[in-house]
Amino acid sequence: MFSNRREQEEADIDITAFMNLMIVLVPVLLMSMVFNHIAVLELNLPDLTGSQTASAEQNRQLEVVVRESAIEVYYPSGNLVKTIANLEAEDGRADQHDYETLSKVLQEIKRQLVAKSIDKRDALLLSEAGVTYQSLVSTMDTLRMAKTVVVADAVDVELFPEISLGDAPGKRGDS
Repeated sequence: MFSNRREQEEADIDITAFMNLMIVLVPVLLMSMVFNHIAVLELNLPDLTGSQTASAEQNRQLEVVVRESAIEVYYPSGNLVKTIANLEAEDGRADQHDYETLSKVLQEIKRQLVAKSIDKRDALLLSEAGVTYQSLVSTMDTLRMAKTVVVADAVDVELFPEISLGDAPGKRGDS
């Protein structure tokens, strides 16, 4: 009776090939993965108290007005520095704002302020009702930082990181 029964060996599972595949596959998948970067922007709301220092400060306010058709830069408040028209659409898409020119204008204003020993870090971003969210974010990024070349290296330079938001007034000069 015992001779008919053979001891059955337990079958071993060989997972060596699978482990080798995982050792190669996991790092390759991790390297090709795109990680999302979430940035937090601190925004200031306008001061509701009618203090006299606020009115004096408002005269030296840098204002960037984002319209659907152009971007206007005012400094000090009410004095137009430059109107930056939208870029021409090449492939029929909607016109895009010229952030490169905006960056150059803001860098020039910052240079003039530094030359006068004025440490200005705040700016007021005003937008029309029809301006897209992406346009606002791109304008905020342009206001905060600029890329410049220092000794053959691209370096981020801080421009106006303290940004306040508001609604754009009607076009100046319109009745």
